[in-house]
Amino acid sequence: MREKVLSVIKETKAIAVIRMNDSEKALKAIEAIMKGGIKAIEITMTVPYAIELIKEIAKNKPEDIVLGAGTVLDSETARSSILAGAEFVVSPVTNSEMIKICKRYSVVVIPGAFTPTEILNAWEMGADVVKIFPSGVVGPKYFKDIKGPLPQVEIMPTGGVSIENAAEFIKNGACCVGIGSALLDKKAIAEGKWEIITDKAKKLFNNLNNI
Repeated sequence: MREKVLSVIKETKAIAVIRMNDSEKALKAIEAIMKGGIKAIEITMTVPYAIELIKEIAKNKPEDIVLGAGTVLDSETARSSILAGAEFVVSPVTNSEMIKICKRYSVVVIPGAFTPTEILNAWEMGADVVKIFPSGVVGPKYFKDIKGPLPQVEIMPTGGVSIENAAEFIKNGACCVGIGSALLDKKAIAEGKWEIITDKAKKLFNNLNNI
């Protein structure tokens, strides 16, 4: 299962990060994103009733979709998310106990780091992919610079990733991107125009898969 989840993330090259204040609208946004071809969905713990939302989606999602929990800061939240159905766990920080829990349940773990030392430490603790956060302050070239001395480390940008620049991160060494606000058009969501969200997801998918 773990290898399958990693494979889906790396093949589609994107994780859609869902950070919204309305659980019902979040569910509709997720459906729209999936229609656009993005197969990895991350529900952040800042979404109201995030664990319940993960549980609901896990019961009904298509088999080719992988579901994760984001903004996970500790082992307790990681375990609750996994038991609810999360197949991968993402964090903005590196927490060794959180990584241990994910390894215990054989769930993909993506802790956050920024400097070369932090990135290597996260990798050596057992990260499947290291999330570089916030990526917007360094841009795609930072990924090429990191992969020079650390070619073995799988890295992913989050923060500052847009539909337009996502492919540049991949070209510079990222295995996938984490993208949220660029997909979640606030006006479209407020007006219930879910086809706009689907179109954005399709554009992202095409940009990443025509490199």
